[in-house]
Formats: sequence, C-alpha cells, structure tokens
Amino acid sequence: MARSVNKVIIIGNLTRDPELRYTPGGQAVSSFGVATNRNWVDKSGEKKEEVEFHNVVAWGKLAELTSQLLKKGRKVYVEGRLQTRSWEGKDGVTRQRTEIVTEDMVVLDRRETEGGEGAAFVAPEETPKEPEIQVGEQSEEKPKKAKGDGKTNEEIDESEIPF
Repeated sequence: MARSVNKVIIIGNLTRDPELRYTPGGQAVSSFGVATNRNWVDKSGEKKEEVEFHNVVAWGKLAELTSQLLKKGRKVYVEGRLQTRSWEGKDGVTRQRTEIVTEDMVVLDRRETEGGEGAAFVAPEETPKEPEIQVGEQSEEKPKKAKGDGKTNEEIDESEIPF
C-alpha cells in the first residue's frame, strides 16, 4: 500500500504579530502569517519575483512561545503539515482556510537587545514559565530548534535545509 506525505517546510518573514488565544478547554493556539518569495529569470532575461502568503497555526507550548518571541518582520523556519478547515460564516456562506500547522520552528534572525547582543530562540524544554532568552556572542551562537511535541532539543544542521 502506498504511503502519503503531508509535510511543509518554509522559511520566510512574519507578516503580522502572532495572535494568541485559548480554546474553551484551555489549550493555547497562536496564528500568524509568513511571507515567502520565489525569484527566477524569465525567457527574456528579466528578473521576476513572486510572493506567497501563508497562514500558520501553532498549538500548546509552541503557541505560547511564538506569541512571546516572534514579531512582524522576523525571519523564521517553519515545519509542519497542511490542514484545511471549513466553516459556515454568519452570512451563511461556507468558507475554507488552508493553514500550516506548526510542528517545528526556528527563529533565524537575531533581534537586538539593550546590550547590543543577539538573542537566540529557546526550546520549550529549556523554558521556565517566564521564558529566558539566552544572550551570547552573535559570531558563534546558532538558533535552536523548538519541537512542538516536547522531544529533545537539537540544533538544526544547515545542510538539512533544502536550498
């Protein structure tokens, strides 16, 4: 029997700050947008660019971390799966929305702190209730990979990024 795959990997910039909400059962959910672009040269030699806008959702501890650490404009690696939801609007029209449900995420850029040093992403298992942001030298420190399922923390190997 053939196996199917539902896997999405994007690297892009946040188009809006994450919006953190809680379900009636107390589960955290965060939604935000990520823009990616594709560049190519057409047959006439003219450079072209196409921008795609992606809706992204994170659940649980990862949702709480996204709302604390991500801001509009930050560069982020998102790995997850596609999910399409349908609902009926107040006007009676059926609507659909396709989203990337985040399973892994890495903040790829560094934000400036008051001391002028970069801050790296902190994985969920290293994070107390009020997350500490590890601050260090920009030259050697790499962002850390956050797993939404709470497994062990690993640094992302740059050779694993598909481009």
